[in-house]
Amino acid sequence: MDLSQLITKNLPVYNKGKVASYIPMLAQVDPKQLGVTLFNLKSNQVNSAGDYDVRFAIESISKVITLLWAIKKLGMTEVFKHVSSRQTGFAFNSILNMEIENTNVPLNPFVNAGAILTTSLIAKDTAFDDILNFAQKICNDSQIYLDEEIFNSEKSTGDLDRSLAYYMKSKNMIKNDITLSLDIYFKQCSMMVTTKSLANLGALLANDGIAPWNNHRLISSNAATCVKSLMMTTGLYNQSGICSRLIGVPTKSGVGGGLVCASPEKYGIGIFSPALNKDGNSIAGLALLKDIAKELKINIFR
Repeated sequence: MDLSQLITKNLPVYNKGKVASYIPMLAQVDPKQLGVTLFNLKSNQVNSAGDYDVRFAIESISKVITLLWAIKKLGMTEVFKHVSSRQTGFAFNSILNMEIENTNVPLNPFVNAGAILTTSLIAKDTAFDDILNFAQKICNDSQIYLDEEIFNSEKSTGDLDRSLAYYMKSKNMIKNDITLSLDIYFKQCSMMVTTKSLANLGALLANDGIAPWNNHRLISSNAATCVKSLMMTTGLYNQSGICSRLIGVPTKSGVGGGLVCASPEKYGIGIFSPALNKDGNSIAGLALLKDIAKELKINIFR
């Protein structure tokens, strides 16, 4: 498979999307970028093409990392007492699913409300540096860092996330300090990664929680299975069902333009292209992933 050829084919798709302009620093990112890294679990080979070494904001892909950290610290049972694992027909930053259904938990850990609550569960006993160090470890990338400008941009425009947090506090869903929880949440979204970082994370998940670069178990098998199932059902927000049918690979997106994909026992895939579709997913990135999944025959339903 010629990754460079697939980059050339799919890059023009970026014209159909827009960068996340509601976050000022992300609005400045050049939309004409597309990069990919594949980690082959059978050969342990890593192949990249395009803008694979560009650092970009991890954004909502950080929800995978904090969920894994929360499970590691608190256990699966405790975490899912506070957040469900259901799909939602509303936007990732909507409050409606909680209001209309009058639920006492957010619907899943990958919508903003669920992610904020997950972060709040660990905020009391976890400093942001703990999450950063964990991210560096499971992404096998010691160069992941907090971008202070993006963090301040997130924080200054994060009123909708604050409203979700205070709504949950009013319903007694969040018990820890709101300011501290949101501070960590905005910071985790502002970590800077590459497609290689994400391919390594995808490979860890695809390899049942064992790091293929050193054969050490970094997360439990149950945690890896849980996260992959949530990536498949809710990782691409309202597009999750469509992409399950068309692509069939557990995937989580971020509005920074990243995609992390875990093809069980086969590949970890990291993709970057910052122009987004209406659902908040990388438009050229998903087009590229569809081609890769077809060529490698990694649709888990076939």
